[in-house]
Amino acid sequence: MARLTAGLEVKTLDELRVMRRAGLVVARALREMAAAAVVGTSTLEIDAVGRQVLAAEGATSNFLGYDVGYGIPPYPGVVCISVNDEIVHGIPGERVLADGDLVSIDFGAIIEGFHGDAAVTVAVGEVSAEALALSEVTRQALAAGIARVRPEVHVGDISAAVQAYVRAAPERYGIVAEYTGHGIGTKMHMFPDVPNLGRPGRGAKLPVGAAIAIEPIVVLGSPGTDVLDDDWTVVTRDGKTASHWEHTVAITPGGCWVLTAEDGGEEILAASGGRYAPLTD
Repeated sequence: MARLTAGLEVKTLDELRVMRRAGLVVARALREMAAAAVVGTSTLEIDAVGRQVLAAEGATSNFLGYDVGYGIPPYPGVVCISVNDEIVHGIPGERVLADGDLVSIDFGAIIEGFHGDAAVTVAVGEVSAEALALSEVTRQALAAGIARVRPEVHVGDISAAVQAYVRAAPERYGIVAEYTGHGIGTKMHMFPDVPNLGRPGRGAKLPVGAAIAIEPIVVLGSPGTDVLDDDWTVVTRDGKTASHWEHTVAITPGGCWVLTAEDGGEEILAASGGRYAPLTD
């Protein structure tokens, strides 16, 4: 059974395999929702695709009804869809996607009490070169963070790798600090936070059986944020475009298993020099 060690949930290898099943549901849903994110599609229609995948896979949503308290209404969708200057937590609705939109699609699923969580950024139609470059830097920053995952790695090592990749880009980007990755397992958000800014050797050590969601959020301008009147949607203060990529990653005896990548992270880790170590049945 999963146990808490110094506040961190450590799963058995069999429980990580259950999390992999949840991760594959997330991967399928993101693939199908990304394909549906075309000019003329509403964000509510994309949410419907996510609901169909959950039903087909016998999974439940960890987003729908999510309650943060403080008088904020529970989250009403199974997916967060954030367009252009919307950073995270955009609520599905009547908004219709337009040519040139850059869209974050963030989705989660639960199988047998264990959670998966991931996000992709999708270009709709003809998107500016500037926005495409932003998305690619964010995606590669995620890969840089994943490449650091192995037994006993410090969270700060992962954070520092994400930060270093973004800072090394030829363009100057903002890294959003207020919203971070997180531990994940029997709950969607658990200890520890996984920031996108950090120093090597700092923060919690991650043992075999730990699982985290790594999620760089990078913007074209200032990293300052505001929350809209719906109490959920986070936007850039200066109105500049944002990008968001995320994977759920498990620490295995041999290294790293990307639970929400359909290939388990083999391609990401081969390209980045990480330790691809899936669990066999």
